[in-house]
Parts: sequence; structure tokens; C-alpha cells
Amino acid sequence: MDRIDRKILTLLQKDASIANNDLADLVGLSPSSCLRRVRQLKEKGIITKIVALTDPKKLGRTLKAIVTVKLADHGTVARKQWLTDMKCEVAISQIYSVSGETDAVVMFNLIDMEEFQELSQRLFADDENVIQYQSLFVLEQHKFDLALQP
Repeated sequence: MDRIDRKILTLLQKDASIANNDLADLVGLSPSSCLRRVRQLKEKGIITKIVALTDPKKLGRTLKAIVTVKLADHGTVARKQWLTDMKCEVAISQIYSVSGETDAVVMFNLIDMEEFQELSQRLFADDENVIQYQSLFVLEQHKFDLALQP
């Protein structure tokens, strides 16, 4: 990856809907060369997905929660089943397996506290494999950026 690839990545992370001709102008390439580079970045797996980010508030999902989870059974089968169940929930935006006193961190974008209570009861309290969970509610978001420095 060279300087031009890095510049392409930086620009696409700011606005993935930029027209190829405009992107080519900004990085100093012909449109065909620019398109070829973008395709190569996709083929190499550097660009994994192009998505549209939405405003959770405008979609009615105004409550953000972070839940730390401690599991009883760390075996492959139990862990995979728990992760499969979590991945099916539309209110869950991110799931991380972590080291330390907790086994997982789950990020929620919720409509309201009622939705959270129903989900936490079903996903955590009623699950025999969950031995402890702690809920943290986001009061204020200071930074949200998905762009990575290329």
C-alpha cells in the first residue's frame, strides 16, 4: 500500500459515496486508475464493506447501553451458542470477547428502557450460562468515529 492508496482510504472513510471521478481528481489519478486501485483494495480485503451510517436518534434508538458479561461455561459449544443468540438481536450493534474479569462486552442501541429490560431479562438473567452482567448507560457521546488511520 502506497501513499495514494492511503489517501484513497482516508477519503473513502470520510465519504464512501464520493464519485470515482471526484476521488480520482483528489488523489491525482485518472478515473480508470483510481477505480482499479479501489477494486484492488477490496480484493485484498482492506476495504471490507461499504455501508451507510444512520442516525440512531432519527431511527428512535436513543438509549445506548454497554453490558459486560461473565459466562459460566467457556467451552466452544456453549460460547458459540451464546454468541449466535447475541448476533440475532437487532438492538445489539457490537459484541466483543475480552480478557480480564469479564468475558464479553455487548453494545446496544435501544428504543427505551422497556426494551432494554426485556432484552436483559431474556439474554442475560434467564440464561444459565450468564453468571454475572453489568449494565452501563451512555449519558453523553464524546467521540464516534469508525475511520482507521491507513
